[in-house]
Amino acid sequence: MGVNILVVDDEKELADVIELYLKNDGCNVYKFYTGGEALTCIENTQLDLAILDVMLPDMDGFQLCRKIREKAFYPIIMLTARGSDQDKIMGLTIGADDYITKPFNPLEVTARVKTQLRRYMQYNNAASRREEAANEYDIRGLVINRESHKCFLYQRELQLTPIEFAILWYLCEHQGTVVPSEELFEAVWEEKYLNNNNTVMAHIGRLREKMDESARKPSFIKTVWGVGYTIEK
Repeated sequence: MGVNILVVDDEKELADVIELYLKNDGCNVYKFYTGGEALTCIENTQLDLAILDVMLPDMDGFQLCRKIREKAFYPIIMLTARGSDQDKIMGLTIGADDYITKPFNPLEVTARVKTQLRRYMQYNNAASRREEAANEYDIRGLVINRESHKCFLYQRELQLTPIEFAILWYLCEHQGTVVPSEELFEAVWEEKYLNNNNTVMAHIGRLREKMDESARKPSFIKTVWGVGYTIEK
């Protein structure tokens, strides 16, 4: 694939295995066992995706995730032994795109990497996005353009990750109808929706935060409890 991937995990054997599988797929891998070492790479390297372990000896993966999101919007996959919904929501809320719980099959990691990179490249390659459908929606001051991959709210640009952009675009595309959480998840993540999946909810919360929206009285993304989400006409 010829892409640059950051791998940060203090379990050396696991990090080495992930590196091996990614290199076999043609990726350039920047591997580190501590967060401090990874920070230098984050600051000085053009990366396409990051795989971050939550539990590191000097700092946690959430701190690295926040650092990346200060200036970049490439996909972030969190690796952790923690399996609680609270930890998953935390990671997704601060900007992670996917979350894999240890132990896992390395092939699962490479499959998730390919999915995230395909989506990232799709939304950052204008040529691949030219379709017959509308390229822009303007909804009461919310302007989202698929060609430029930019979004403005009352002329203020919103810095959205590819996942956040895809969610908002899908809701705008289906403006006036209620989009079930299952449908939204499967359309954006291209995976089967599982019960009690809080991924969509976490990303909607982050979108509202960026839009300065109140969850109780949102002007744009409204929750239809027990069903899904809608942007009204």
